[in-house]
Amino acid sequence: MDTGLFKTIDSTSTIIIQEDGEAKEKDRIKRLPGQPQVEFSQYGGYVTVDKLAGRAFYYYFAEANEYSKKSLPLLLWLNGGPGCSSLAYGLMQELGPFRVYSDGNTLYKNKFSWNNAANVLFLESPAGVGFSYSNRTSDYSNCGDKTTAADNYLFLVKWLERFPEYKDRDFYIAGESYGGHYVPQLANTILYHNKKANRTIINLKGIAIGNAVINDETDYTGIAATDKADNDALFLDIYNIYAPLCFGGNLTTHPKRASVTNFDPCSEYYVYGYFNRADVQEAMHANITKLDHDWDLCSDVIIGWTDSPSSIIPLLQEILGDGLRILVYSGDVDGRVPVTSTQFSLAKLKLPILTEWHPWYLNGEVSGYTEVYRGDLTFATVRGAGHEVPAYQPARALSLIQHFLAGKPLPKSS
Repeated sequence: MDTGLFKTIDSTSTIIIQEDGEAKEKDRIKRLPGQPQVEFSQYGGYVTVDKLAGRAFYYYFAEANEYSKKSLPLLLWLNGGPGCSSLAYGLMQELGPFRVYSDGNTLYKNKFSWNNAANVLFLESPAGVGFSYSNRTSDYSNCGDKTTAADNYLFLVKWLERFPEYKDRDFYIAGESYGGHYVPQLANTILYHNKKANRTIINLKGIAIGNAVINDETDYTGIAATDKADNDALFLDIYNIYAPLCFGGNLTTHPKRASVTNFDPCSEYYVYGYFNRADVQEAMHANITKLDHDWDLCSDVIIGWTDSPSSIIPLLQEILGDGLRILVYSGDVDGRVPVTSTQFSLAKLKLPILTEWHPWYLNGEVSGYTEVYRGDLTFATVRGAGHEVPAYQPARALSLIQHFLAGKPLPKSS
């Protein structure tokens, strides 16, 4: 175990963190501007991870509906980058309960939201991403994998004090792209502190990573198979080589007809417009310090990244050795971290195969292919999905995560 990952937070397991009992209720979001009627509670606000530096992370939390929220697990979602917002992608373009119409003012429901399967927490991390910030500007040039894992852990410990009903709940971490670093590193940090404290501080059960950056050598080997697409990146979307391009990102006066099952390549512009509205920020309890820059999908504020290991394979081996379950999934038309990269990376684990490669199904159709390895690691492809799997195939993505969280194999027949 690389204990250097934990040096900045070694004292955490002995710190008693005090949270204002009213903080949770202050974070309750009564209604977002342009939001349809919903049957779940939502919260948003800041958690300070370093009081001296004035470093605080913004979160948005969508509980499951009132009938199932007490029985479903807690799931943290982390987008990658490094430096991209989990609100920009995970929340508003992938697995969150809403999508933004083309007017940048109104929202519509995502019936395939992952809060059908879990209580879902979205985090903007590290400082400088989205609404998250630090009063010490040097933090923006000293970001890295180790500090991000440490801060994400501190965020979780403090957030659970604010939401104590989730302290003993089964907990999962999921993410995509550079989340292939963030997710295993945070999992490893949690396991380290649970062992050090000789008790379960956070009840981590498993992780899920999609189209993930895992191992530089094999990632690049896999990308070589898509070099032609990469060379044509100006003329196609490398994150989904069959998706349409956006040729006009201006907001519309009236919202265009939209559906979560019809991918809109211009949706980033709608999300940017929505989150930069003052009334939206006020409703979300965001941007309370009045940042000197716009909220953006990926950060221009972070100007340095100090550490990034070439391989996460050793961490995945440790996580499996500690009895956690792992789901690795891959949209099969992604040209940035293609299926081939993931297959080459997983081969480095040298795990025996328990269930051979076979199709899995949803609604009478092949939804992808899967195999299961000894040690409780499942690999699954998602047919017709690009880099951000839930954005392109929301129903298949929801089925995938539902089966994983329930500990059930993907359906072998229609």
